Amino acid sequence: MARSLCPGAWLRKPYYLQCDKYKTGVIDGPACNSLCVTETLYFGKCLSTKPNNQMYLGIWDNLPGVVKCQMEQALHLDFGTELEPRKEIVLFDKPTRGTTVQKFKEMVYSLFKAKLGDQGNLSELVNLILTVADGDKDGQVSLGEAKSAWALLQLNEFLLMVILQDKEHTPKLMGFCGDLYVMESVEYTSLYGISLPWVIELFIPSGFRRSMDQLFTPSWPRKAKIAIGLLEFVEDVFHGPYGNFLMCDTSARNLGYNDKYDLKMVDMRKIVPETNLKELIKDRHCESDLDCVYGTDCRTSCDQSTMKCTSEVIQPNLAKACQLLKDYLLRGAPSEIREELEKQLYSCIALKVTANQMEMEHSLILNNLKTLLWKKISYTNDS
Repeated sequence: MARSLCPGAWLRKPYYLQCDKYKTGVIDGPACNSLCVTETLYFGKCLSTKPNNQMYLGIWDNLPGVVKCQMEQALHLDFGTELEPRKEIVLFDKPTRGTTVQKFKEMVYSLFKAKLGDQGNLSELVNLILTVADGDKDGQVSLGEAKSAWALLQLNEFLLMVILQDKEHTPKLMGFCGDLYVMESVEYTSLYGISLPWVIELFIPSGFRRSMDQLFTPSWPRKAKIAIGLLEFVEDVFHGPYGNFLMCDTSARNLGYNDKYDLKMVDMRKIVPETNLKELIKDRHCESDLDCVYGTDCRTSCDQSTMKCTSEVIQPNLAKACQLLKDYLLRGAPSEIREELEKQLYSCIALKVTANQMEMEHSLILNNLKTLLWKKISYTNDS
């Protein structure tokens, strides 16, 4: 059994189900043998901010990584509506024995159509998934590998990692076993230089936390480089090759960076396909706009005539990213660009999805911000 370096019973739960299913031949994947037999996949520091989200720093065959997995316990705790419903036990019941590769491809295609809409190039994405599912690279997808892939495809983060696998700011997928997966390690796992256990976070007033955060940040040129990375990631998910994805929790704890101060996403669970979110939220009963929220940042409005949520998200990704970056960039900003930087950030925050020519405005504001920041740091050692 894989070793956990974290104390506490619930912290050691994640791999029990996977190893039981692997040893009985139900699931398979490139991380299974290391997790369950050779014990060369280690669980280290727990990065979870809530007990219903298991995420750890880990080591796999001497390579650092981030390990994520579904929860088996603590699911009765109410932490808000999920787009990805959790079951107490993941049954790995699909595909069934006797399913052909062609039938599995049709299953995956139908799933993508429901999540992403009727994109013209979904067949290419299906073929990409089959390549990822073939964990042992023998040119065939076994039933165990298919069951693992199907479980993982229910998770928006895994799907986004595959879609953006060649993008700089998306961590690389290292391997999986069932619905447990290992991602590329990120040296700094929060936008700010200090992270605290979720239990302590509960007792820190938000105003004091914001002040404390600002004291633990890199130098301004390095913050500017990280900010440019976030703006580039917004471009990656805005009308990408398989539709638009919405960033529904743009908090600092979901963003990290490496030792070169390149932004790396740490947690993408709340980045969801726009088509999927619209379908799920449009018929939700509401009394006010407060009932029409997914995550912390994806908000629609409540139609008082029907008492149903509308499907159009009010604020675009770029506006939410700029809201996060405002204090981060303005603190310590060089005096010669501070006024212009503040002006551009507030213009960005004011962006609305419903505005006329929103896409043109979006591109213009994003490019202006990147240009302003690059010009200031391009001749420094931090660029």
